[in-house]
Amino acid sequence: MITFKINGRKLKDWKSFHSEFKTKLNFPDYYGENMDAWIDCIDELTEKPTLLQIENGKYLKENVPELLNAILECGAFVNYRKIEIGENPNLLIATDC
Repeated sequence: MITFKINGRKLKDWKSFHSEFKTKLNFPDYYGENMDAWIDCIDELTEKPTLLQIENGKYLKENVPELLNAILECGAFVNYRKIEIGENPNLLIATDC
Protein backbone atom coordinates (compact mmCIF):
# COMPACT_ATOMS: atom_id res chain seq x y z
CA MET A 1 0.00 0.00 0.00
CA ILE A 2 1.23 3.45 -0.89
CA THR A 3 0.91 5.98 1.95
CA PHE A 4 0.88 9.77 1.68
CA LYS A 5 0.86 11.94 4.81
CA ILE A 6 -0.62 15.42 4.77
CA ASN A 7 -0.24 17.73 7.76
CA GLY A 8 -3.61 19.38 8.24
CA ARG A 9 -2.00 22.35 10.00
CA LYS A 10 -0.36 23.33 6.71
CA LEU A 11 -3.75 23.61 5.00
CA LYS A 12 -4.84 27.16 5.80
CA ASP A 13 -6.78 28.02 2.64
CA TRP A 14 -7.36 26.74 -0.90
CA LYS A 15 -3.98 27.99 -2.13
CA SER A 16 -2.04 26.14 0.58
CA PHE A 17 -4.30 23.10 0.14
CA HIS A 18 -3.44 22.72 -3.52
CA SER A 19 0.22 23.58 -3.01
CA GLU A 20 0.64 20.98 -0.24
CA PHE A 21 -1.09 18.21 -2.19
CA LYS A 22 0.86 19.04 -5.33
CA THR A 23 4.14 18.82 -3.42
CA LYS A 24 3.42 15.82 -1.17
CA LEU A 25 1.70 13.68 -3.82
CA ASN A 26 3.93 14.82 -6.67
CA PHE A 27 1.10 16.05 -8.86
CA PRO A 28 2.20 16.98 -12.40
CA ASP A 29 3.18 20.53 -13.34
CA TYR A 30 -0.06 20.94 -15.28
CA TYR A 31 -2.14 20.35 -12.12
CA GLY A 32 -4.97 22.88 -12.36
CA GLU A 33 -5.28 23.63 -8.63
CA ASN A 34 -9.02 22.99 -8.43
CA MET A 35 -11.01 20.05 -7.09
CA ASP A 36 -11.72 18.55 -10.51
CA ALA A 37 -7.97 18.41 -11.13
CA TRP A 38 -7.43 17.05 -7.60
CA ILE A 39 -9.89 14.23 -8.29
CA ASP A 40 -8.17 13.37 -11.58
CA CYS A 41 -4.70 13.33 -10.02
CA ILE A 42 -5.82 11.25 -7.02
CA ASP A 43 -7.60 8.87 -9.41
CA GLU A 44 -4.35 8.33 -11.32
CA LEU A 45 -2.46 7.64 -8.07
CA THR A 46 -4.93 5.04 -6.86
CA GLU A 47 -4.41 2.31 -9.41
CA LYS A 48 -2.93 0.46 -6.42
CA PRO A 49 -4.26 0.64 -2.84
CA THR A 50 -3.41 4.08 -1.48
CA LEU A 51 -3.70 5.54 2.01
CA LEU A 52 -4.13 9.28 2.40
CA GLN A 53 -3.29 9.97 6.04
CA ILE A 54 -4.45 13.40 7.19
CA GLU A 55 -2.56 14.33 10.33
CA ASN A 56 -4.05 17.07 12.53
CA GLY A 57 -7.47 16.48 11.02
CA LYS A 58 -9.03 17.89 14.17
CA TYR A 59 -7.32 21.20 13.37
CA LEU A 60 -8.87 21.14 9.89
CA LYS A 61 -12.29 20.29 11.25
CA GLU A 62 -12.18 23.18 13.71
CA ASN A 63 -10.48 25.83 11.55
CA VAL A 64 -11.13 25.14 7.86
CA PRO A 65 -13.83 22.47 7.72
CA GLU A 66 -14.47 23.12 4.02
CA LEU A 67 -11.00 21.72 3.23
CA LEU A 68 -11.56 18.55 5.25
CA ASN A 69 -14.99 18.12 3.68
CA ALA A 70 -13.47 18.51 0.22
CA ILE A 71 -10.92 15.76 0.93
CA LEU A 72 -13.58 13.39 2.23
CA GLU A 73 -16.22 14.10 -0.41
CA CYS A 74 -13.87 14.15 -3.37
CA GLY A 75 -12.03 11.09 -2.09
CA ALA A 76 -15.35 9.24 -1.91
CA PHE A 77 -16.07 10.34 -5.46
CA VAL A 78 -12.73 8.93 -6.66
CA ASN A 79 -13.74 5.54 -5.23
CA TYR A 80 -17.27 5.78 -6.62
CA ARG A 81 -15.98 6.56 -10.09
CA LYS A 82 -13.78 3.45 -9.98
CA ILE A 83 -16.71 1.28 -8.89
CA GLU A 84 -18.82 2.63 -11.76
CA ILE A 85 -16.29 1.36 -14.32
CA GLY A 86 -15.82 -2.00 -12.60
CA GLU A 87 -12.53 -1.26 -10.85
CA ASN A 88 -11.69 -1.66 -7.18
CA PRO A 89 -11.99 1.42 -4.96
CA ASN A 90 -8.41 1.88 -3.79
CA LEU A 91 -8.39 5.14 -1.82
CA LEU A 92 -8.38 4.96 1.96
CA ILE A 93 -8.50 8.16 3.98
CA ALA A 94 -7.55 8.22 7.66
CA THR A 95 -7.62 11.17 10.02
CA ASP A 96 -7.68 11.91 13.73
CA CYS A 97 -10.80 14.07 13.90
